[in-house]
Amino acid sequence: MDQACIQTPLGTALITGSEAGITHVTIGNGRPEHDLIPSSLSLVCKQVNAYFEGHLKQFDIPLLPEGTEFQKKVWKALMEIPFGSTISYGDLAAKLGNPGAVRAVAAANALNPIWILIPCHRVVGSDGALKGYAGGLYRKKWLLDHESGTCQYSLFPQKQTTRSD
Repeated sequence: MDQACIQTPLGTALITGSEAGITHVTIGNGRPEHDLIPSSLSLVCKQVNAYFEGHLKQFDIPLLPEGTEFQKKVWKALMEIPFGSTISYGDLAAKLGNPGAVRAVAAANALNPIWILIPCHRVVGSDGALKGYAGGLYRKKWLLDHESGTCQYSLFPQKQTTRSD
């Protein structure tokens, strides 16, 4: 498996995969350790950057998440949530044909191995409140604001300097 690190407005994304597909995308704080992008991951890096620049609403990358059949079913349903939209955990469970599986849906959502590309950030509580997010609720809020067009550019703004002429 190849790996690439890219800087995003939310921190460093570590992308793992191959020509066959992406297996993991995680987010962390700080700067990328290197800027080497293997050719097998160049398209996904371009698409992630385009998403954050506001030019891309849907990824076109093969995904190979590892998980149980139920988890994969949940993750597939997450990819059907339109850009800029949200769904509640209960509505997602009902959509999957099992309205009583809210906790199982939430657990599968929390184990999503492919950050951003499988948009688990689009799932909210039944009252619309932000609930749980492995990357932190501040990132979830940023992503939802980004998709609604009301987002600041970065969680890690550059230090502003002023000049006196």
